[in-house]
Amino acid sequence: MRHTVPGLEHGALPMTGSQRTANLVGIALPAAGLMLAIVLLWDRFVGPLELVVAASLYVLTGLGVSVGFHRLFAHRSFETGRGLRVLLAILGSMALEGPVVKWVANHRMHHVYTDEVGDPHSPHVGRSSGIGGSLAGLWHAHAGWTLTASHRAAPERYARDLLADPAMRFVDRTFILWAVAGMALAFGAGYAIFGTLRGALLTLLWGGLVRIFVLHHVTFSINSLCHFMGGRRFHTDDESRNLAWLAPISFGEAWHNNHHAFPTSAFHGLRRREVDPGGWVIRCLERLGLAWNVRHVSVAEQAAKPRVEAVS
Repeated sequence: MRHTVPGLEHGALPMTGSQRTANLVGIALPAAGLMLAIVLLWDRFVGPLELVVAASLYVLTGLGVSVGFHRLFAHRSFETGRGLRVLLAILGSMALEGPVVKWVANHRMHHVYTDEVGDPHSPHVGRSSGIGGSLAGLWHAHAGWTLTASHRAAPERYARDLLADPAMRFVDRTFILWAVAGMALAFGAGYAIFGTLRGALLTLLWGGLVRIFVLHHVTFSINSLCHFMGGRRFHTDDESRNLAWLAPISFGEAWHNNHHAFPTSAFHGLRRREVDPGGWVIRCLERLGLAWNVRHVSVAEQAAKPRVEAVS
């Protein structure tokens, strides 16, 4: 049964001023880093080593979000050992998208109220028609909700399992430590490679701020673009859509209609041609014995799911 009335009685909490400020800093600082990188590029192209560090950290922290925060913690689509759980939670925290418990709670609330009143980041709810309303909805779903949303998910309602896990509570409470550690990794890699403060700072810029900026907006695009444009393979009670071009850099998260059709599936790409790097990692972990009880969606389950004509 789907809820249609949002409010504090349904597990929502008011967003505080300090939370809005923290979110603003978390979004604005990487954007400032990108602008600084563009200025520095005016008379010097970035070197390949800085880009290798940035790409490596992008993959590690992006998988922390996709495989860890989303598929493991939010949807429990597979199980793994405590050490790998903690590692994925730390890597996801280094993406600077918020502490693991809060991230999971907000995402689960999104699935309860998807594209209805109460969804924290729907581009459709409460928006007027026309181009202006569409743009306002896209901005709200993309990043505006982190600054202006009237409510957020209560972890006590939506993430009780993580609150009961001492290791997850620790990673959640020490979020700032892991965010700084991610930046320190970029700085340390730059110093190890170049042996100079200048090289370390340039690598910090690209492997830290620019990497976070790009990953932020790829993740934000799942909330905005993947509920606004693209193809729909399965009938769902929402506006979730698949965006093939976004899938590779989002680690398969952009097969979003597939995900909403089968939320607990460990794999978002359900066809051979649907690129799903996050699913590939889970499959490798399963074969190595590091992941078990992996949720696979069978061909029969897919065939039984109502389809829509506009298939991506």
